[in-house]
Amino acid sequence: MSDSTLTARSKANPALDSAIKKAAKHLMPMLVILYFVAFLDRTNVGFAEDALQMDRGISAGAFALGAGIFFIGYAIFEIPSNLLLKRFGARFWLARIAITWGIVAAAFAFVTDDTMFIVLRFLLGVTEAGLFPGVILFLSEWFPNKHRVQMFAIFYLAQPFSQMLGAPLSGGLISFGEQFTPWAGWQVMFFVEGMMAVVAGIAAIFFLINGPQDAKWLDKDEKQALIDVMKTEDSVRESDGPTGIWRAMGNWKVWYFTIIYFCLQIAVYGTTFYLPQQVSNLIGQEVGWQVGLVAAIPWLVGLFACYFFGRAANTIARRRNWGTTFYIITGVAILASAWAGTAGQPILGILFITIAVASFLSVGPITWSYPTAFLTGTAAAAGIGLINSLGNLGGFVAPLMRTGINEAVPTDSGAWGVVSLGVFAFLAAVMLYGTRFFRAKADALLEDGKDDVAVAAPGH
Repeated sequence: MSDSTLTARSKANPALDSAIKKAAKHLMPMLVILYFVAFLDRTNVGFAEDALQMDRGISAGAFALGAGIFFIGYAIFEIPSNLLLKRFGARFWLARIAITWGIVAAAFAFVTDDTMFIVLRFLLGVTEAGLFPGVILFLSEWFPNKHRVQMFAIFYLAQPFSQMLGAPLSGGLISFGEQFTPWAGWQVMFFVEGMMAVVAGIAAIFFLINGPQDAKWLDKDEKQALIDVMKTEDSVRESDGPTGIWRAMGNWKVWYFTIIYFCLQIAVYGTTFYLPQQVSNLIGQEVGWQVGLVAAIPWLVGLFACYFFGRAANTIARRRNWGTTFYIITGVAILASAWAGTAGQPILGILFITIAVASFLSVGPITWSYPTAFLTGTAAAAGIGLINSLGNLGGFVAPLMRTGINEAVPTDSGAWGVVSLGVFAFLAAVMLYGTRFFRAKADALLEDGKDDVAVAAPGH
C-alpha cells in the first residue's frame, strides 16, 4: 500500500479489524444502556395513562399533548446539543444529558395536574435532546462506513431491550408500588426509572472515550490504523458533502432524509405510545404485568431482526432494497393490526404488531447509514441534528393525529387512528427506494465485489 492510499478492507488490515472489535466491545454496551433508559423514560408514560387520569385528572387531550410535546423541546435543542458535543466531547456531554433527563423523569412521580404534566414532558425533551444524534455522530467518528450499520443496529437493540424488559418492568413497578409502598404504583415507576438514567449518566463518564486517540485499550498499531481509515473516509465525505453548519442545514439530501425519518417516527411512536393500551384492548386485560409480558413479545422478535439485518446489510444495494421492503412491511402490518382489532382477533393483532415493530426496528439503522456517508465534522453535527430533531417531530404529530382521527371517526378499537400511521410508512418506502438515483462517494466502499477499493489519503 502506497503512502497516498489506504485500503478500506478490514480483512487485509489485522490491526484495523482488531481495533474495530475492541471499540465495539468497550463502547457499545454503555451506549446501549444509555439509550435503553432513554427510550424507557420517554415511553413509560403509556403505562401510567389510565392511572394519571384517575389519580390526577389528566385529560386525554393533555396526555396526547404531553406525549407529543416531548419532541418539541427535543427538536429545539437537538442541533445546539450536537454542536456542544463536538466542543466538549461525547464522554462529558452524553453523561450530562443522561443525568439531567433522569432528574426530570423522576419528577413525574410528583405530577399534580395537566399543566405540570405537559411542562415536565417538554423539559424531558429539552434535557434528553442530543442523545440519539450525539451517539450517531459519535459512532460515525469511530467506525468506518462498512461497519457502521452493524454498530447502529447494536445501538438500536436498546429499543427492543427497553420495551422487552421495560414493559414488564414498568408494569411490575406499578404493581409493586400499589401493593407494598404508601405511594401510587405509577409514582414508584417514574421515580425508579428516572434514577436509572442518573446512574447510567454517572457510569458513562468512566466508560466512554471521546476518540480513538484517547483509547488506552488500543495498542499503537490498532490506534493508528483506525485513525488513518477514519481520516480517509472524512476526506471522501468532505469532498462529497456540505461543509459547515449552514450549508449542511440547507443541503437538499439532508432534508430528503429528514422527511424519511419523519415518516418513520410517525409509525414508530404512533405504535409505541399506545402499545400497552392496544394490547390491553386485544387481550381484554387492564394494564399491569400481564399486559407488560404480552407487550414485550414484539420487542423480543424485533431484537433478533434488528441485529440480524444490521449485520447483513453491508452493501448499498442490500441497504436500499431491504430498507424499502421493511418500510412496506411496516405499513402493511400496521394496517393489518387495525383490522385485527376491529375483527376481534387478538392473536392476529399481536402477530401483526410484532411484524410492524420488527420491521421499523430493522429499517432504522439502515436509514441512518445514508446521511453519515456524506456528512462529517460540524456539518455532520448540524445535519444529523437537523434530521433527528425535525424527523422526531413525527413523535409529536403521531399521538395528536391518532387521537384526533379516533375522535373524528370513533370506533371501539380506534382502527382509523392506527390506519393513518401506515400511510407514512409507505411514503418512506418510496423515498428510500428513490436513493437509487443518487449516492455518496463513500458508498463506493460498500459496492459488491469492491472490498479492496482504495481512496486517496488526506493531504495527497
